[in-house]
Amino acid sequence: MDASNALPASLDLTGRRALVTGGSRGIGRAIAITLAARGAAVAVNYARGEAAAREVVAAIEDAGGKAVAVGFDVSDADAVAAGFKQVTEALGGLDILVNNAGISIDALLMRAKEEDWETLQRVNLRGTLLCSKAATRSLLRAKASGRIINITSVVGEQGNAGQTMYAATKAGVIGMTKSLAKEVADTEIRINSIAPAVIQTPMLEQVSQETIDYMVSKIPVGRTGKTEEVAALVHYLSSDECGFATGACFDISGGRATY
Repeated sequence: MDASNALPASLDLTGRRALVTGGSRGIGRAIAITLAARGAAVAVNYARGEAAAREVVAAIEDAGGKAVAVGFDVSDADAVAAGFKQVTEALGGLDILVNNAGISIDALLMRAKEEDWETLQRVNLRGTLLCSKAATRSLLRAKASGRIINITSVVGEQGNAGQTMYAATKAGVIGMTKSLAKEVADTEIRINSIAPAVIQTPMLEQVSQETIDYMVSKIPVGRTGKTEEVAALVHYLSSDECGFATGACFDISGGRATY
């Protein structure tokens, strides 16, 4: 995949190795394809949906890029260790981690199920923590520069009725990002998070038009975001252009978040 399309050297990811968790669909798919288009070799992680992950790999390879599908559960410590070993062996190392894997279970807190809370914590918080720990260890051991980008949500900053549990886990990801960034700030590792508002993904097909209209009514730009727009921000944060920003949460919310 030719990354030389007038890209300045500081945005060119040629030679970089990236892992995108939950990379088989939606935002993760767009991120994997965008990073590959900018020159990175990409590992597309999936927990379920191997066929979809292999479709993303095929799309990258058809465009001349390098990619591999790697299946592991981000919430399982042993699986993460084995998965990271597989990624580094397949790609020759790791420079960029995008913690995109996550789930949403919506319910008013008074009606929420305990098992749903456990599931949200396991995937959204534990999964992000385990992968960040593995990536940080790998980068520190290699004495390499690197990037970790955590996909959180504007709901983690502002809250949403009916999403108390989800909001708590996504707020936790923001706090995790800020703290870990400080722990490695004296190295060349930069860690940031991205907080999207509602993004146009296949998941929205399961949501009523009334609910979508309500969510869009809160967005001053007046539309849902595009997966490619999130991926473009991930590209910037993965590049050498982003050398001074760390521990930050970048909103991509169409003006919903204004602070």
